[in-house]
This record gives sequence, C-alpha cells and structure tokens, in this order.
Amino acid sequence: MNELFDANRANWDDRAVLHAARDGSGYGVGRFIEDRALLSDVVRFDIPLLPDVDGRRGVHLQCHIGTDTLSLARRGARMTGLDFSGEAVDAARRLVAETGDDVRYVEGNVYDAATILDGEKFDFVFTGIGALGWLPDVRGWARVVASVLEPGGFLFIREGHPVLFAADETRDDDVHLHYPYWEHDEPLVWDDATTYVDVTAPIAHTRTYEWNHSMGEIVTALIEAGMRIDLLVEHDSVPWEALPGQMIERDNGEFALADRPERMPLSYTLRATRT
Repeated sequence: MNELFDANRANWDDRAVLHAARDGSGYGVGRFIEDRALLSDVVRFDIPLLPDVDGRRGVHLQCHIGTDTLSLARRGARMTGLDFSGEAVDAARRLVAETGDDVRYVEGNVYDAATILDGEKFDFVFTGIGALGWLPDVRGWARVVASVLEPGGFLFIREGHPVLFAADETRDDDVHLHYPYWEHDEPLVWDDATTYVDVTAPIAHTRTYEWNHSMGEIVTALIEAGMRIDLLVEHDSVPWEALPGQMIERDNGEFALADRPERMPLSYTLRATRT
C-alpha cells in the first residue's frame, strides 16, 4: 500500500506547485492575497449548512494548498490543516504568510492524524471535495475523524457523490455507470497528465490510484466509529466539470448536468457529531 500512497503523493506534489501559481492559473491564489475577506467557492457554497465555527478549533484533513482552510479561519475558526503532500503544505504556509491568516499546517498521512497532531482534540473536522477517493479504507478514515474530535465535536464534509465517481467521464452522449460504486480492495488506476483546473504545464508523475466508497459505506463507517449522523443533503452540482461535454457552469461556479440535472446527485454534504 505504501507504494500506492507514494505514487499519489508524487502526483499531488506536482499538482500543488501548479495549483499554487501566482500567474492567475491553478487556484488563482492571488485573489486571497488581494482580498482578505475572500472565501473559497467550496466554503461559500457550504455556509448555509455549516454550523457557526467562530472561535472553534478546527482541523481540515487532506487540506491540499489550504484555500478552504484559510477560508474557515476567515469565518473565525482556529484552523489546522493536514496534508500528505509536502509541496502542498509548503504552498499553504507561503499563502497564509502573505495573506496574514492565522493557520497552522502540518504534513502527514491522514490515517496517522491522531499521532501527528499529538493527540490534540478539535471542535470540528472539515473535509472538502475530492478527498475520500484517495483513501482505500473509509472505515479507517472514520475512526481517525472520531479520534481527533472532542465529544460533541462535529464532522463537516462536502464530497463528490459516489454515483458520480462510478460514471464514465469519457462518454459525452449520456451518463453511463462504468466504475465500481462500492469500495474495492483493488484501486482504480489512472495515468493522466492533466488536473481539474487550468494550469500552465502537464503533471510529471501521472500514475495515481483511487477508491470509491458508497454512501452506505460512508454513513455506516461513521456510525460504527461513534458518530451520529445529523444531516445528509445531496446536491445536483459539483465544483468542477466532472463529466466534460455534459455539464453547464452555474453563476456560483458549480457545474450541473445540462440535460435533466434532476437525474442524479453529483455531490453531498454530511454533518455528524461525535457522541
């Protein structure tokens, strides 16, 4: 398994450098420097369902270059971000050094979060879009979430829907289910030099490994870890063009199916409390 994580880490190291570019490509991070009140599109979408985090201690697991993390800090939270990519953590630290946001970033595998964070407990865990598919074991992830939460603390996650991740993104004539919906021991193997935002160069380390997890597996894993499900909302949009040739971009930056968007969920928001 370590070699799979190493391959994924090399890929995300490449992405982090490109995503953190200051030339307007990638995540457009210069916007966060110029506008000290700006929130990421993901966090702004989440606000209607996100509890008040002002003054609360939060940890963002799999935080990448930290734009969502610093956005939560701008909502008043005392934030820590954790990611397994050293390049991503370095980029996140450079960004907050320029923006002035008070965020701590640490490097490490999410499965080792409790050890890396020295047993520290938090009021909430945040996990953003595109995180769970890089993890082979959703039950192990759920146990980690519970282990870093104070009793009464909550998990807030918005993620791509497992039905979307089972769809064939190479077809543009209609939606076709092609990949596994349930978690499998063997990962899906990808070889792709592109990323999900506009960047100025191809990715050098192209081989990656991913796993899907069904809604039932995610919910059950959290319940088994001692979490109470408080909210589960499915959305007809997702913040990237997941099915090229079949989607339209809405005014809020979200992408939805151009034809009959009510047919399938594309993402979901889940909130759960540690009992």
